[in-house]
Amino acid sequence: MKKLALLFIFFLCLTCSRNTIDPNCNFLLNVGVNVSIDLNLPQYNQLQFPVNAVRFEGQGNAGIIIVRVNESTLRAWDGADPNHIPSSCSRLEINGLNATCGCSDANEYSLITGQLLGDEQLPCGLREYRVEATSSSSYLITN
Repeated sequence: MKKLALLFIFFLCLTCSRNTIDPNCNFLLNVGVNVSIDLNLPQYNQLQFPVNAVRFEGQGNAGIIIVRVNESTLRAWDGADPNHIPSSCSRLEINGLNATCGCSDANEYSLITGQLLGDEQLPCGLREYRVEATSSSSYLITN
């Protein structure tokens, strides 16, 4: 029995990994996000259809970008470039299913995956918020 317990502990130690949070991804503030959206309202109506995105101001670091990925999935991202110190140019602009930073490097991110597009190697992807369906047309976005 002791051998089995030691084997289990050894296996557990091998499968555990280190914390993979990049210490360079600390430009964005940890602000509380708690907002409900109703897709029946005109400003969110386009989220009833796949591959559309809208911005919700007043939450997150530079608003929240909400995207309808497919018929059943909404995703929400912070509207600020995570690879820049917050400034007037670090606000992301929606370009179809991508978001582009207004700074000189023009970082571009996928609104489907949150990952940086292009060849540049930067440490941070977009900060994602939780999206929960509260009814067939209402969603709660939180962090």
